[in-house]
Order: sequence, then structure tokens, then C-alpha cells
Amino acid sequence: MNGLTILLISVAAVLAGYLLYGRYLAKKWGIDPSRKTPAVEFEDGKDYVPNQPIVVFGHHFTSIAGAGPINGPILAVMFGFGWLPVLLWILLGGIFFGAVHDFAAMLASVRNKGKTIGYVIELAIGKTGKKLFLLFVWLFAVLVVAAFTDIVATTFDGFAADGSRLVASGSAATTSMVFIGVAVLFGLYMKYRKPKALECSFIAIGLLVLCVVIGLAAPMFLGRIGWIYVILLYAYLASVAPVWALLTPRDFINTFLLIIIMLAGFLGIIIARPDVNVAAFAGFTGIHFSTGAGRPLFPILFVTIACGAISGFHSLVASGTVSKQISSERHLLPVGYGAMMVECLLAVISLITVSAILVGGTLPAGVSTPFDIFSYAISSFLAVFNLPTEAVRGFFILGLSAFALTSLDTCARIARMAVQEFFTEDGKELSPLAKVITNRWVATGLTVLFSFALAMIGYQNIWALFGSANQLLAALGLIACAVFLKKIKKKGSMLYFPMFFMLAATLTSLTMHLTGNFQNIMAGNFVFNRDFLQIFFGTLLMVLGVVVAFQGVKKLKGKDSEAEAAA
Repeated sequence: MNGLTILLISVAAVLAGYLLYGRYLAKKWGIDPSRKTPAVEFEDGKDYVPNQPIVVFGHHFTSIAGAGPINGPILAVMFGFGWLPVLLWILLGGIFFGAVHDFAAMLASVRNKGKTIGYVIELAIGKTGKKLFLLFVWLFAVLVVAAFTDIVATTFDGFAADGSRLVASGSAATTSMVFIGVAVLFGLYMKYRKPKALECSFIAIGLLVLCVVIGLAAPMFLGRIGWIYVILLYAYLASVAPVWALLTPRDFINTFLLIIIMLAGFLGIIIARPDVNVAAFAGFTGIHFSTGAGRPLFPILFVTIACGAISGFHSLVASGTVSKQISSERHLLPVGYGAMMVECLLAVISLITVSAILVGGTLPAGVSTPFDIFSYAISSFLAVFNLPTEAVRGFFILGLSAFALTSLDTCARIARMAVQEFFTEDGKELSPLAKVITNRWVATGLTVLFSFALAMIGYQNIWALFGSANQLLAALGLIACAVFLKKIKKKGSMLYFPMFFMLAATLTSLTMHLTGNFQNIMAGNFVFNRDFLQIFFGTLLMVLGVVVAFQGVKKLKGKDSEAEAAA
């Protein structure tokens, strides 16, 4: 199979998905452009800020994409599943699982005053379910912030093991820091000048070029630990700042960075027409190409590829920040469903890159990580233009850091909102302690403090649970949205199979993890910081999933009371 053929099939599939299935959902769910959205009704200049659809699309797309659609497909191919199962999961999962999940979560939030998916869960199964869910969201967010802080700090680390300076890392660091500064200025410009979409686009591209030029001219050298402090300070300030001041403009500029990377991938595949050098299907037990370890197709494939197919993190973004910027319900389809379709294409490009350069189970020398694979392959595809390989790979390093920072500060803001919602109940006055904890500065501080501690002691000890935790979020989000659609008398049966499938995949994966931890105990290989933490968090996730799923399915099978129907 040729990579170009796979790409063309994928483009046709996602276009058909958006134009046919996406529009079908919008009609069935009663999208109403005349209905006032929370961004307009509750505009406060901080979290609730109506924005142009292209700006909101940019924020949502860069927040949900990050490095996920690059890492997942590449890892799945390296696990030995073959390119065909990966492609089918990206396309079918994206069209019928992921985009439906994102669209429904965004709609549910917009129809509930812009509240997060935790509030929707409260409407669906009660306050206990909401409390458990918000606790899980906060723990999940802390893990993501800690992990991405470490990833970005390692990327920006300007010194090699021998103490020599790493110019590419220093340039990426400078570019990213300048990027943050110009985003603030751009945010002020957009707020007070209110430029049209085309003007915003030209300015964003110009600012992106300026940041890259400054980064190349003045690399910044700081060690990993120093960058951890800088990045967490940035995450703290970004999560409490008004969305128009940093989050929205930064993500809008980021959109063009991501688009440039995608266009480079498209162009490279069209020019090079790379052959796929891995088997279409390698069996139901994948064998890792380098370690020789076996992994069952189900559930590993479906928790390895999240972004690009379906990801629970998307529901947090859709209901946490995006729903508060939607100025009209007509924008829900292109933002909620459309962004996921574009992300599917990025995942397909990633699949093609690794399938092209993984020859005989061997990668080129010096290439190991998923982002190395992606950048190496694209630069190879574009070799006809005689572009300097190191410059191209340096640009992709910038892309990785920018995407990670996007996901990091969005996740910090979501964690802050989860803390605030956990201690807030409608119609009840807050206790003195709750007033302190729900303060935006304090709630964010708690998140950053725990993230710092986890980053320093080793988030890797529980990172193995991340994929299962993320996909369990997706299953719970689908359950909540299905109950919500039932309450507003709209068709929700299209969510049933995805939610049961993801629930089965995640609970199976968690069971496998826990079984492995207990086997370590029996074999005398128990490591407290690893096995105990995984048993604790894994058990918590399983209990949460079973409780919320049971209550949600019970609501779906039962009849609504008059009060519920009125809601």
C-alpha cells in the first residue's frame, strides 16, 4: 500500500463524516443558532468571553491535539498491530466515537450555562457522582500538568550530559517564551481593536515567523530544573488570567503552527509517495518491534490511540473552556465535530510516517521517540527542496513544546475549575473554608503545588495508567451526554455503542494493569512508589467507572420524572 493512497482515502472519509454524519447529529440534536449561548449571556471578561468561530476553533483544536495524535498512532504501529487496525480505529473511531463525544460534550455544556462535564454528570446521576468525577478530573489534570511540565522542561534543557550547550533546545525555548509575550500583546489587540478573521490570521502568521527568527538568533540556555519552575509559574498565571489575555490568542497563533506542520506532512506525502513498509495486520497480539513484548490488540490499541480517535480530555476542554467562548450554537458543528476531523488527519499522517521509515522492524540511526520519527520522516519526504534537516527538525521541536504548553495551561485551568465546582453547590452559601479554596488563585495554586511535587518525585510511576484514565473519561463523558440528551428529548442512541465499548476497553486495561502489579507482589518484585501508586489509582479509577456507569445506565433505562423532563 502507498502512503498517498491511505491519505486520500482518509481525507475522503473525514469529509464525508463531517458533511453527512456531523450534519445529521446537528439536526437530530436541535442546534439552534437563535438561542443565546453562555458566552453571550454570562460574559465576564475572564472565562466567559464570546469569540469569532475561527478563534474558538484554534483554541479547541490546539488544546485537544497537542502531541497526542502524533504519539498514539506511532506507538501503536511500533507495538506491532499493523497499519490497517490503526487506520480503521483512527477513521471509524474519529467519525463515530471521538467527534460525537466532543460535539455532545460541548452541546451539553452550552445548554447548561457553560458548566463542565462534571455538572452534566450531576444532572445525570446525582451529586455523589459529580463529586467523584470532579475528584478524578483533578487528579487526572495534576498528572497531565506534571508530565507535560517535565516533557517541556526536558525539551528546553539547554545543556547536554557533558555540559555542552544544545542550540536547538535553546532556540525552541526562546521562541516559546517570546511566543507567550507576543500572544499577550495580540490578545490586547484582538480585544480592543476587534479585527476581522482575515486580519487576525495574517497577524498571527507574522508573529509566528517573528518568534522563530528571534529564537534562532538568541537561544536561551537554562537547565531542566530551572525550566520546571518557569513552566509551572507560566501555567499558574495562564490558568488565572482572562482567556482573552493569553489562552485564546496563544492558541490561535498555535493553530497556524500546527497547520504548517500538517501541510508539510501533506506536501511531503504527495511528493514522496512513500511505500508502507509494515504489515497491514500482524495478528491480535502485537509484538513490539524492539522489545519483543506481546500486547493484545484489545484493549491496548484503543487506549494507546486516544487523540486522533477518541479522548476523554477533549470533553474537559469542550466543556471547560471552549463552551464559554461559543458565541452561537451554529459554531458547535465546525468547532466540536470539525476540529476532531482535522485531528484524525494529523493522526493518519503520523501513521504514514512511521510505516514508511520502519523498515524490517528497524528505525534509522538516531531516531527513537515518536516525535523524532515524525520529524525525521517529514524532513525526508521534503528532501527534494534541499531544506536543512536540522532546521526542519528544530521547527518540529518548537511544535512539540508549543502543543505541550497548550495542553498544560488548558489542563491547569480545567483543574482549577474542577476544584471550584467540587466545593460549590447551587443554591447554597459557601462555608468560609470553601470560599478560600474556590478562590481562583488558591484553587490554581493547589493544582500547581501538587503537580510540582509529582513532577519531582516521578510522575512516571503512574503514567502507565494515563491511557486507561483518559479513555475512561471518554466513556463517562459519553454516558453523561447520553443521559443529558434523553433529558432534553433528543436522540442519543448513537452514543450507546461507543460508551459501552470504551467502558469495556478501559476496565479491561485497568484489570490488566492491576493484575501485573499483584503479580509483582507475588514474585517479590514489588516497588512501593510504582506498584502501590498504580494499585491505588487504578482501583480508584475502576470503582469510579463502575459506579458512574451503573448509575448512568440505570438513568438511561428508567423513566424520567416530571422534574427531570422539565430540566
